[in-house]
Amino acid sequence: MKNEQIQKTMRGAVILSCAGLAAKILSAFYRIPFQNIVGNTGFYVYQQVYPIYGIGMTFALSGFPVYISKLIAEQENELHRLQLSRQIFLVLACFGIFVFAFLQFFSKQIAFLMGDSELFWLIKSISWMFLFMPMLAVPRGYYQGTFNMIPPALSQVAEQFVRVLVIIVCAAMFAKCDWNLYSMGANAMLGSTFGAFFAMICMSSFYFKKFFKARQSDFHEDYSVLFKKIFTEGLVLCLFAAMMVLLQLVDSFTVMNGLRLSGMSLSKAQNLKGAYDRAQPLVQLGMALATGFSASLLPALSSELAEKKVAEFKETTKIILRISTVIALAATVGMISIMPELNTLLFGDAFLSSTISAYVVSIVFIALISTYNSILQSMNLFSKAAFSLLCGIFVKACTNVWLIGQFGIIGASISTVLALAVSLALIVFFKPKSVGSVFTGDSFMTKLGAACLLMGGSVKALMILFEKFSAGTRFDAVVATSAGIVLGCFVFLFSIVAFDLFEKDEWLAFPKGKKIYELVQKLRK
Repeated sequence: MKNEQIQKTMRGAVILSCAGLAAKILSAFYRIPFQNIVGNTGFYVYQQVYPIYGIGMTFALSGFPVYISKLIAEQENELHRLQLSRQIFLVLACFGIFVFAFLQFFSKQIAFLMGDSELFWLIKSISWMFLFMPMLAVPRGYYQGTFNMIPPALSQVAEQFVRVLVIIVCAAMFAKCDWNLYSMGANAMLGSTFGAFFAMICMSSFYFKKFFKARQSDFHEDYSVLFKKIFTEGLVLCLFAAMMVLLQLVDSFTVMNGLRLSGMSLSKAQNLKGAYDRAQPLVQLGMALATGFSASLLPALSSELAEKKVAEFKETTKIILRISTVIALAATVGMISIMPELNTLLFGDAFLSSTISAYVVSIVFIALISTYNSILQSMNLFSKAAFSLLCGIFVKACTNVWLIGQFGIIGASISTVLALAVSLALIVFFKPKSVGSVFTGDSFMTKLGAACLLMGGSVKALMILFEKFSAGTRFDAVVATSAGIVLGCFVFLFSIVAFDLFEKDEWLAFPKGKKIYELVQKLRK
């Protein structure tokens, strides 16, 4: 693959990564004051239903759009692309209406299975968001398929900003107006609908300038074929994009039940589940950059395969796999190194820091799963990807309650990591030989491991030193965390340059890659 094409792909990845990072920062930001206002129990009420929102928005903002982008990239001309977009819109609209109706009619039954019948109002509130899903998924898929990442990025940030604003307002009203926790949660969940509406507004130019105005084409995909494609191949992509949320959904149905089966009272179980859910925003932050690269990967890989550019395909997968691995592993080790201090900084105490640290390990696995999945999907290996996914979810569902009974709440974290490890192992086992040796032939993983070890060790030593003089306040946590981040970044960047972690072509793949590479060469002299 030529450097120009690689840079185009990477620029798109960077745009989506930055948008994803901004969205995840907003998502993490609101959870901090939200948890502090409503407490662990209030946080539990919201987080128990959150996976339903997460699945819907993952389908709308990343899952279906990625598959739609693949279909769009394969079309011959603009008229065909727009005609196909209209057909996909109708199919997804029917799906969104079905999900909305299901959640409305079966909200009480779902809440009962979650172990808390009062949650049904929250489930009803979240259902409205699914009506906006096709309005978001289709234009995002179109823009990603044509390598225009700006509108999707703006819509993602807008959705999160509006949703966060509504949630914070609801938390403030809860404190002032004496709302009960479930009323607060139901109103907060409406933030997802408002967020989806404003995200749709960001896509309005697509509808008014292209979708409705373009003349009809003689191109027409058979609806039965299209339906089959979307809900087999496309749904697999959605499920992989939503894998972490699906594992959280398993937690929603099993953690509370597991804690209650161990003899714990309802109030104590709610408090513990709320503290356990502190891990979610940390994982989102760590995944934001790593998964952004794979999000824009599929159209480029599909185009290369269509043109039978085998060597270029292999080079692209190698570059993006390595970048995703570096980012994910660095984020994981860094967070674990400062976890007690980070937990105190964000949530007021270090409660369940070990449990949260164990959960954070999932960042590495999900980042690699996401990237490998993009490769498998581009090669139309859907059945193997689906099998790997389902096996991971099956492991989570089967082991969660048992591990909680054996080890307490940390068992849920162990179960998540185990499920992801099984999925990744199966994906690596099934991956084609053409991309089978991206980490072999050099000492890449050894160098990366050494860099992470140096970073983690130095940061942890600094945290131990701070602990001797710390009074355990949030101010102390701010100082310790800030110092740890600065030291960690410096040590890690120094290490990857000193160890010559990236090859020349990999440096050049970055935006402004030539200048970065020249700077690296100067530093190494």
